[in-house]
Parts: sequence; C-alpha cells; structure tokens
Amino acid sequence: MSKLVLSKPVVIFLYGFPGSGKSYVARNLSESIEMANVNADRLRSELFEHPRYDSQENAIITHLMNYMTEEFLSSGVSVVYDASAARLTTRRNLRELARRHKAEHLLVWLQIDVESAYARTQNRDRRTSDDKYAEPQSRLSFDKQIAGMQHPKGEDYLVISGKHSFATQKSAIINRLYQASLINSGTMQSNVAKPGLVNLVPNLHGGRVDMTRRNITIG
Repeated sequence: MSKLVLSKPVVIFLYGFPGSGKSYVARNLSESIEMANVNADRLRSELFEHPRYDSQENAIITHLMNYMTEEFLSSGVSVVYDASAARLTTRRNLRELARRHKAEHLLVWLQIDVESAYARTQNRDRRTSDDKYAEPQSRLSFDKQIAGMQHPKGEDYLVISGKHSFATQKSAIINRLYQASLINSGTMQSNVAKPGLVNLVPNLHGGRVDMTRRNITIG
C-alpha cells in the first residue's frame, strides 16, 4: 500500500506516560504517511554507549532532534517527533519550530492508566524495533517522570487510547488531518476504519492490550 501524502508539511508530536505506546504509534505513522520518524531513544543509543538520561545528555538529544526536524521541514518533509513532549515549554517550542517553517503541527495525547503503562515498561521485548532503544524504567524512575509531566491545558490536541489497535489510532489521526485540510476526501475514505466493522470484532482480551501487536520487527 502506498503511503499517504499530506498537502503541506506537518510536525506530529506525542504526549503520554512511559509505556503508553508513543514509539509504536510514531513508527506506524511513518510507515503509513510520507513523513520522517525522528526517534530520540534511537538517537541516544547511537550517540552514547551507556546513556545517563541526565539533563546534559537530554539537552544534546533535544538539540539534535530539533535540528533534524528543521532540516526535514526545510525540505518539505513532514516529521513525527518521537520524544515525549512532557513539558509545556517543549510543546511551545515545537509549535514555534513548525511556524518558522510554515508547517502545521499536531499534538497527540496517548491516554492509558498508570499501572498498565508501568507494566508495559517492565515487559519490553528488546528484540522489537519499538522497545529496543527504550529507556529502562524502575518504579522510582517511572514515578519521577510521571510527576514531572505537565498535562496539556488550553492547548489544541488529539486524544487517542494507548490501548487501541493502530488501525483505530490511525483513523483518529487521519480524521484530524483531514479536518485541517491536509488530506483530500478520496484519501480519507480509503484510510479510515469503518466503525461498524470495527465494532463487530470481538474483544478476545477482555479489555487488555493485545501484546502481539507490539512484536512487529521492521528490518
């Protein structure tokens, strides 16, 4: 299947607890839409053999992420910014970065309960592309990151469930892009899941996450 092509560059950035599925969504978006996936965890692993995840190292990663994003936007390429936009200042800076390059922006909030998110961080499969570079989490480090997050308030954002399949997540994101006149109606019809069909699929996991969807390895 060919990738969707947007009518103008867009920066999609993500907000959510560790383990909410940000990298999973970012990778799948970049495989469905013509856009670059700028991944903070992978960049960190390539630069630092033994990452410390301290403020100095984070500043270097943020600088490089923003530089790469600006380079892509300057070339007319959309970007999914795969790093947690956990702070208001981070989100404000990304919106300003998009405006400087006459690009659109979309904040996607992946919502999931705290305990499910923490359980995912403890059951990462390092053989998969989504989990391979993720930051290791203890209960202490997880709770510390949660405590430092600033939920979006008075901001424009799209909420999706971190427990839904990507087909459902993608439908919500594409619908928002369509509403922003970034996708034409023909493309919209062929890429949005039909609710009637989705609702006919039985929930075999009793509301739990289908963990098999996280074990996709892209070579």
